[in-house]
Amino acid sequence: MHTVTVVVADDHPLYRSGVVVSLREQEDILVVGEASNGDEVVQLASEKKPDVVLLDISMPGGGVDALSRINQVSPKTRTVMLTVSESDDDIFSALDAGAAGYVLKGVGSDELTSVVKSVAAGQSYVSPSLAARVLRGLKDGGKKTPKQLLSTLTDREVEILKLVAEGMSNKEVGRALDLQEKTVKHYMTNILQKINAKNRVEAAIKAREAWNG
Repeated sequence: MHTVTVVVADDHPLYRSGVVVSLREQEDILVVGEASNGDEVVQLASEKKPDVVLLDISMPGGGVDALSRINQVSPKTRTVMLTVSESDDDIFSALDAGAAGYVLKGVGSDELTSVVKSVAAGQSYVSPSLAARVLRGLKDGGKKTPKQLLSTLTDREVEILKLVAEGMSNKEVGRALDLQEKTVKHYMTNILQKINAKNRVEAAIKAREAWNG
């Protein structure tokens, strides 16, 4: 029997403890760490390489930003957002950033443990009350507003896009942020992909629409 390793990240200690207790009742689930903010959960993901991270979307440091960083430090870890937010922006930001699941906090302990096991086995999960909206959103994927698209970017990517929108080259952005030019180029590739822009000019236009609209 494979034991599923889990890290639980939530800035509300009482709720986090409840989740941990529920998971620890399962013989085939092992909680290997707890975190209360983005930096802590990324550090734990890097050290423990858990099968699954349960991640609050609105904790300090930002859940979606933490998700993107977890994907970098532990690519095989699968992340499930555990949140009270039913906002379309939050749902699609999380799914676009690579979340394997999106679960509302009213979920019962049996269902949560079932989600953890199924996600660890390679499946995806979205709370049933949100599923219809997610399917609709996938059909309308090309119709997302610039603001919705830009909400999928990490803080660093937003920082870079702002400078690009001001007309800076990769080299100038690198100088301004103390990054190597090739690092900026790598970030720009990710940014263009996330916001469905063909080039930096289109990216700058979408950025201005999102920030000024």
